[in-house]
Amino acid sequence: MGGVLVPFLTDWGKISLNQVLLLQSWFMFWIFALEVPTGVIADRFGRKWSIVASVICLITAVFIYTSKPSFTVFMLAEFVWALAGSLQSGAEEALIYDTLEEKGESGKSKKIFGRMESMDMAGLMIAAPLGSLIAAHFGLRVPMLAMVLPLTIALLIACALEEPVSLHKETRKNYFEILKNGTRFFREHRVLKILAFDMISIGSITYFWVWLYQPLLRGAGLNIAYFGLAHAALVAIQILVMNNFERLENILGSKKNLIFFTALATGVMLILAGLTTSIPLLLIAITIGAGLGLARRPLFINYMNKYIPSQERATVLSSISMIRTFMLVVLNPIVGQMVNWSLHFTTMTLGALAILFAFISKVEEDHLID
Repeated sequence: MGGVLVPFLTDWGKISLNQVLLLQSWFMFWIFALEVPTGVIADRFGRKWSIVASVICLITAVFIYTSKPSFTVFMLAEFVWALAGSLQSGAEEALIYDTLEEKGESGKSKKIFGRMESMDMAGLMIAAPLGSLIAAHFGLRVPMLAMVLPLTIALLIACALEEPVSLHKETRKNYFEILKNGTRFFREHRVLKILAFDMISIGSITYFWVWLYQPLLRGAGLNIAYFGLAHAALVAIQILVMNNFERLENILGSKKNLIFFTALATGVMLILAGLTTSIPLLLIAITIGAGLGLARRPLFINYMNKYIPSQERATVLSSISMIRTFMLVVLNPIVGQMVNWSLHFTTMTLGALAILFAFISKVEEDHLID
């Protein structure tokens, strides 16, 4: 659905872009609220069954979404989708790591997780153009409904998974403990706060590329059949950047320069997208701006992990994730209201904010430890 998600919601669903972003606030809120309860399910019943339940919820959400074009129905679907995401979150990675550990091959985890993320993005590159073609020929509802087929295959695979005999049980903390420990650690660690601020500020702005690029392309007159190709292109740039961090650092002269350049490029490309209705220029802005912006997160996670002691790692990273989620809960309706007034002005405003944050960032070269 990546290439036609906004047209599906606005054309078939008959809701405004403002309501689309309100739905995302609703979705983010439930991701925030369900993170701990669903983690308990994974610990109590096993990671395998948490994944199985996640896929069942996804299939259910698809049927709810395609049942009727209604904002209320979509809210129910987004809740079930958030439940699915929460059930899946961490369970797959934990199951893989536990399996490797049981086989005495935990040293391969970095390679395996990298391969897993690359395959995920490769799937997006194939699926997004395919979904656009299906939508162009059979209507916007069909790509969403067609998701049931791969999800059913995923369900069969999930049911066939074998859980390790001896699982490494993680201690899951409640919300108050996560917030308390995370706040204390941030208050006492200046460098981590600087890195987290840069990642969250630019990351929150980059997030809106996903929801704005399709309306921008439609406004420029691009046929919906090609939306998926644009999505595939920005994913390709993201993969390219993520696999060449060291090479880009050498080209730009330092790690700090790469951090600054990716933030600045995101902002400049957003402004370009807001200023033009030229399809070639829009495609350049989208692929470079979104691709560079979305590739920043794993780079920051790598640097932040160097400062976090192992016993605090899960707590601090959860706190950072919760802050980002909360920011998007707040920002989605604000940006939605701005889009109602002017899509292009909103895009340029986000670009200007990204440039501002790029220049006020206090990240220094000695903060970026490999």
